[in-house]
Amino acid sequence: MDTYAVHLAMAALVGASFVAVSAYYMHRKTLNQLLEFAKSVERESDETTPRTTTTRRSIPRSTPRSGGATAAGGRGMAITAALRRPVTLPLLFKIIGNALEKQQACLKYNGEIANQDVVDVEVVDSTIVILAASGCHWKSPSHASSTKRAGHLIRPTSPKSPVASASAFESVEGSDDEDNMTDNAKLNAYIHTNGNVVPECNSLFKDLPSQNNANGEQIPIAASSMIRSHSVSGDLHGVQPDPVAADILRKEPEHETFVRLNITPNEMPSPEEADVYRNLQACLELRQSYVFREAITPWEKEVISDPSTPKPNPSPFDYTPEGKSDHYFKMEDGVAHVYANEDSKEKLFPVADATTFFTDLHHILKVIAAGNIRTLCHHRLVLLEQKFSLHLMLNADREFLAQKSAPHRDFYNVRKVDTHVHHSACMNQKHLLRFIKSKLRKEPDEVVIFRDGTYLTLKEVFESLDLTGYDLNVDLLDVHADKSTFHRFDKFNLKYNPCGQSRLREIFLKQENLIQGMSLFSHLSEMLKLHVEKGFSFLFCRFLAELTKQVFSDLAASKYQMAEYRISIYGRKMSEWDQMASWIVNNDLYSENVVWLIQLPRLYNVYKEMGIVTSFQNILDNIFLPLFEVTVDPDSHPQLHVFLKQVVGLDLVDDESKPERRPTKHMPTPAQWTNIFNPAFSYYVYYCYANLYTLNKLRESKGMTTIKFRPHTGEAGDIDHLAASFLTAHNIAHGINLRKSPVLQYLYYLAQIGLAMSPLSNNSLFLDYHRNPFPMFFSRGLNVSLSTDDPLQIHLTKEPLVEEYSIAASVWKLSSCDLCEIARNSVYQSGFSHALKSHWIGKEYYKRGPDGNDIHRTNVPRIRLEFRDLIWREEMQLVYLGNASFAEYMEP
Repeated sequence: MDTYAVHLAMAALVGASFVAVSAYYMHRKTLNQLLEFAKSVERESDETTPRTTTTRRSIPRSTPRSGGATAAGGRGMAITAALRRPVTLPLLFKIIGNALEKQQACLKYNGEIANQDVVDVEVVDSTIVILAASGCHWKSPSHASSTKRAGHLIRPTSPKSPVASASAFESVEGSDDEDNMTDNAKLNAYIHTNGNVVPECNSLFKDLPSQNNANGEQIPIAASSMIRSHSVSGDLHGVQPDPVAADILRKEPEHETFVRLNITPNEMPSPEEADVYRNLQACLELRQSYVFREAITPWEKEVISDPSTPKPNPSPFDYTPEGKSDHYFKMEDGVAHVYANEDSKEKLFPVADATTFFTDLHHILKVIAAGNIRTLCHHRLVLLEQKFSLHLMLNADREFLAQKSAPHRDFYNVRKVDTHVHHSACMNQKHLLRFIKSKLRKEPDEVVIFRDGTYLTLKEVFESLDLTGYDLNVDLLDVHADKSTFHRFDKFNLKYNPCGQSRLREIFLKQENLIQGMSLFSHLSEMLKLHVEKGFSFLFCRFLAELTKQVFSDLAASKYQMAEYRISIYGRKMSEWDQMASWIVNNDLYSENVVWLIQLPRLYNVYKEMGIVTSFQNILDNIFLPLFEVTVDPDSHPQLHVFLKQVVGLDLVDDESKPERRPTKHMPTPAQWTNIFNPAFSYYVYYCYANLYTLNKLRESKGMTTIKFRPHTGEAGDIDHLAASFLTAHNIAHGINLRKSPVLQYLYYLAQIGLAMSPLSNNSLFLDYHRNPFPMFFSRGLNVSLSTDDPLQIHLTKEPLVEEYSIAASVWKLSSCDLCEIARNSVYQSGFSHALKSHWIGKEYYKRGPDGNDIHRTNVPRIRLEFRDLIWREEMQLVYLGNASFAEYMEP
């Protein structure tokens, strides 16, 4: 053992000696290399001679890029003096660091200052695009045809950085005279793909005081010369304010500059690519031929002269009698057609027939299945995503500082709309539990339901369930979605039944009247008898109305949150519309923070099996004929006429994951559809779209409000759901299946179709949260907003919409600018009036790009919207082969 220990010690000694010798030689070699580098820098500065030319050209790939020449004189002497001292590694690092800092400082050289914050793009062999973002540029004194650039990327100053920052970001924002400069003079330059600089990029720093004395040492700038703000002088901690933040805070946000990107090669697309782009053009033009657009836009109809807050409507349900028009309508092959009068044979508002629609749908499906089109669209989408990432790397700090300059506004007090929420689930589970307990305690003798020929009071209902108010809790209520609902839409729907009892859903979450199953006279006689004998009162769906008013009150208290509640019309009978309107009007359900959408459940097969309908035509008659009647003669349904003023959209809902057959070009008419099978999604879409299109044309001609088509699409099921909605819909709910089709995703981006996405709801039903494509869609520039879908089943807090935003921000690391952009999208997608949108997001919100933004209302920096608009215009020009035309205003 002793011999072994000696051998081990000797081996360790030899190894340590070898390592020490190696480290010595490596250290010596490193010092020699650094010393040679320092001497080469000194020789380059000594050889520098003045030059006055201002020509800048792209450098060859073989040209070395140095940090730029240092000024002759004091700086070279300082390096020489330093090198005469004993050289150690820390000292040499300090010397080289000081030399590089002085090289990178943006100083005057013969009256010219380097351009700042430009994205350089070079094309190598006409095919490879190279990006480089450099902070400072210098003229090379020794090469007339080359440009030497600083060899570092931009390092933006954070808002809390001290004054003595050597970043290029600080230099641009520090000029007091920038306030008086024109927009063209403010960094309005692009480096094109040939590497040349656009000549408009002028000096931005002429009037800055010099920050170095004769010896090259930095002199701190007095805060008074850089900052014009209301801050108190004399910081207690001795830290000077950041000139960047101060300069941005004292300027109007729309005057801020940012790093613009132009990285698309200026070469013509190949013949194959041109053919792909022509196919995409045809798809976009097909959509334009289908979607209903108002002939007179809202901002042309309603000119706002009073900039103050819009006054609430004091009497939203007042009805003024209107005369009946001469229009005549009738159903033909499932579509209502309107004529000038009963004797006229000419259709006033023709719409594409079913055969044409399904032919165009099959053309769209053919395009999205082509391999070369899929490949090109995928490449464009990935490039869009990378452009946004690069934009954030270069401009995130500027966006944040621009947001700081907007007084009063932040994420909490910008308007945000819940663009997709079902009315029966608009409250959270704790709210519903408290409401049920309150009614059990205060109104136990209220007659609430008619079952098996008997009227039951609320107390009797709970006694039949063997429950008391004390027994109830959130777990017993069992309305929250859990793991059991994943890919089980049937179980998710059962969560609408409190305590698993459909009768409790009918009592608390349904708006249908109690009067069902018997004649009206028989019901009223029996109710009167019970009222006289036992003193019972009757519900008539009052509970849901009271619960709705409490939710309205919560929205009004939050002030900055709005909602679009979806409420169901089933199509089982024509009287549903009048019952709905009566319930809304009689219970005075109105809020400035709420508008309504009508959702149509796709349940034909259920009604057919129950014997409620005989064909699909019955459902269309029950849904659309009352709407045409009230439009032609408002006096025939006065409450419905008033209610429709608050209805902004029509929705299609149900489980999309059910298998279905894809429609052919020649389908049976609705009157011929008498089998027990449910029609395909696109079949529903066409007949709802066609009838709604004609109805909107008629209502617009009479000066009435119109209703947009906004179906549930792309949550599950086949991709042709999204294709049908692309042709017909204004906005859609969900759309997560766009991740499976790059062509449709690119088309939705180009058309800027609104997507009301609900990641938490998808997480409970069809797609895990971390796999949700929302952050990818947002990065690529799709028109996305966040919505709650079903707060009763999904959310836990009193503010479900803020909960949705907060979880998305935490999981996907969304910035304040991102959240405010999503909130702005939600307002634009919504169906609120022009006056309210003008007040919420800016009086010129309908203009494209940054001109339609008001940071003082949206808290979205102009930088962000200018980037989005620039990239979208580039893509449209690419698709239209350079011949794209852009309207001044967004499509309503």
